[in-house]
Amino acid sequence: MYKSLIIRTLSILFFFFLTINITSAQDGTTPGLDEGMKLFKEKCAACHSKNMKDRLVGPAMKGVEERWGGDQEKLYQWIVNSAAFLETGDKYANDLFEEYNKLPMLPNPDLSKEQVRNILDYVNVIVEKGTYPPPAAATADAGGNGQTTELDEGMSLFKEKCASCHAKNMKTKSTGPALKGVEDRWEDREQLYQWINNSGAFLTTGDSYANDLFNEYEQSVMTPFPELSHKQIDNILGYINFVGKNGAYPRPVIVEGGGDDVKKPAGSNTLMYGILALILAILAVVLSRMISNMNNIARVKAGLPAAAQQSLWKTIAGSSVVSMLIFAAVIWGGYQTVNNAIDLGRSQGYAPEQPIKFSHETHAGLHEIDCQYCHDGARRSKHSIVPAANTCMNCHKAIKTGSTYGTAELTKIFASIGFNPEKNSYIDNYENMSEADIEKLYKKWIEDNFISDYNDAAEKDGKEKITALNAEGEKVVANQWQGIVSALKDDLDGKIQGPINWVRVHNLPDHVYYNHSQHVTVGKLECQTCHGPVEEMEVLAQYAPLSMGWCVNCHRETKVDFKDNDYYASWKNYHQEIKEGKRTSVTVAEIGGIECQKCHY
Repeated sequence: MYKSLIIRTLSILFFFFLTINITSAQDGTTPGLDEGMKLFKEKCAACHSKNMKDRLVGPAMKGVEERWGGDQEKLYQWIVNSAAFLETGDKYANDLFEEYNKLPMLPNPDLSKEQVRNILDYVNVIVEKGTYPPPAAATADAGGNGQTTELDEGMSLFKEKCASCHAKNMKTKSTGPALKGVEDRWEDREQLYQWINNSGAFLTTGDSYANDLFNEYEQSVMTPFPELSHKQIDNILGYINFVGKNGAYPRPVIVEGGGDDVKKPAGSNTLMYGILALILAILAVVLSRMISNMNNIARVKAGLPAAAQQSLWKTIAGSSVVSMLIFAAVIWGGYQTVNNAIDLGRSQGYAPEQPIKFSHETHAGLHEIDCQYCHDGARRSKHSIVPAANTCMNCHKAIKTGSTYGTAELTKIFASIGFNPEKNSYIDNYENMSEADIEKLYKKWIEDNFISDYNDAAEKDGKEKITALNAEGEKVVANQWQGIVSALKDDLDGKIQGPINWVRVHNLPDHVYYNHSQHVTVGKLECQTCHGPVEEMEVLAQYAPLSMGWCVNCHRETKVDFKDNDYYASWKNYHQEIKEGKRTSVTVAEIGGIECQKCHY
């Protein structure tokens, strides 16, 4: 009796153990400025600097109303449809068009005058205060990755003041020079303070290096920053030196057996399972010996001779223990089989290498380009849409060398769409151009840039300049051209010309229906809800499991935005209950969000 009871108890405990599944504030914001910020990021940030003071693809936004003579009607017409407004012959509009390489501003016919006003108000707030909404109090992290309050401020100021013109890796030329070693190129830090505070004024002192720099960069005056204190400039320079030396800030934590950016995975339960299994095994042996002793006591009381005491090995190898272990193995095998079957087709963490090294960290993070500027289908259709190369060209017709890879990756875009970066124009009849001619054209572009960059470095280092490719240059040109061929040629037509074959990252099963516009436009979800912090991803990876359970749980927990949302106007009972105070919110599940047919029609 005792033996049967204990074995049943142990089996229940083992079964239970094996099947456990661990599985707007008061900050000075206003609705108008909130909308202006959102619209600026969606409509303007791809071409205009976020600090409003620096030139990017388009002009700095600071003082934009004054430059249009305060005529808001003209400015509104320009923003809504610049091409149509140019036909009116307006002098300032046509001068602007010529100044910016005859790049027409993208039309925004969907913007109302009130929305344009909100954008301009947001621009004015950024110009006046430097940020919106007011920042929360910063906290310092003195971790083991070199992070300090001073470097935090330096990083923040670099992104705000410098990143529009200087490469974030500190080693590559961009609109301005590479910043690695910047202090060594100036006689003393006092001169550097004066240059950063007001480069135009410092040029009048006749300083030789300052004037050489001015002439080298086509007499483009560096944006003055009179508001920066010497301490703030010191923090920026500290951040520049840190990144120049370590390649990143904060310094990535190195995980044993992993790469620089590998994060330690969530704690595994394997050790805990092993310890508990060992405890249960010991307990099973002890209980077996206890059962044997109690059986002997019962035999003696019944007048029978005591049975011989079994050895420890015979106890462990006894039928009871073996039966329980077999039972546990079956349960464990079933548990693992079900778990692995559930994970079939899941790709959480999947981060494939793409034909072009596109950095979401640079575009969505550093330059704060709104996700829907490129993935414009997300707000209006089932699919978010992978942008075509002509979307890239809206910016890269003006920005022709990348901050990280120089010509290596951007030339792939030019070669796919047929853009000649040296002539700043598209190539006629490009689809019929021979590969040999394409190779000649883009190799010359890469070669010219290499020689230019090499000579810039040689001048600073006191080395001899070159007029033709050296051995290093020949290798760079050959490697970059091979990269273009590998990225763009496919097995279908074997041509360089044509769309870029991006590798799909997020892929739901065919029997699942998912609509981006339902979530983005109606549900008003941020892209990061499902895709994670893409603005921090150098290489895009699948963030969420995208499992049915994950979606259902979200629908159970997510509250619907009923207020001022006409899509939900027909749910009169819920509106009435909210009005009467009978309920405070409505979840997606309550309006049918977990009905099977919603996703599996």
